[in-house]
Amino acid sequence: MRNTPAPLNMQHKMPPLRPFRSLRFPPLRRFYSAPSTPGAPPLLLKLRSDLKPALKARDAPRLAVLRSLLAEVTNQSKTASPLQTDMQLLSLLRKRQASAETAKQEFEKAGRGDLVEKEVEQEGILGEYVGSVETVSEEELKATVAAEVARMRAEGKGELKAGLVMKEMLKKDGVFEGKNVEKVVVARAVKDVLAGE
Repeated sequence: MRNTPAPLNMQHKMPPLRPFRSLRFPPLRRFYSAPSTPGAPPLLLKLRSDLKPALKARDAPRLAVLRSLLAEVTNQSKTASPLQTDMQLLSLLRKRQASAETAKQEFEKAGRGDLVEKEVEQEGILGEYVGSVETVSEEELKATVAAEVARMRAEGKGELKAGLVMKEMLKKDGVFEGKNVEKVVVARAVKDVLAGE
């Protein structure tokens, strides 16, 4: 008995193939263009918010600075010590300023005026963001340190060392909690106050 093919009208027809569209996986956004996370430092929010106007204005130097800073913040967020405060970001900005200054000097020696101009522009943009962070003035800082040292002496903490005073002042509920202070400046003020007494 021979196998005869089924009539055409009885053969199973496959539905036509549709082009593949992934609805499950929307396009990924870059971290720095994503909406800001709650609790992010104000300087980071400013860097993120300035990115879009720089894109619209086609401001290439500002875009280059913002993108590199935000990429660095993203990379740091994947480490054990992410950048979480304005002071940490300020430190990053100052490092970038210093490296731009070094590069500018190198390019001046090499006679590369075009690259010198680029570094000067970059330094200026970084300077804008450095200036936007309000820090505790040196006078106020010294007065606070002197008051704290006097308080610690009155409590009979014995011979005060710079490390102990720093630890006391920079702890979670210390006198500088919530204030923008640089540890280096605090350390210098503590040493001056302790040396003067």
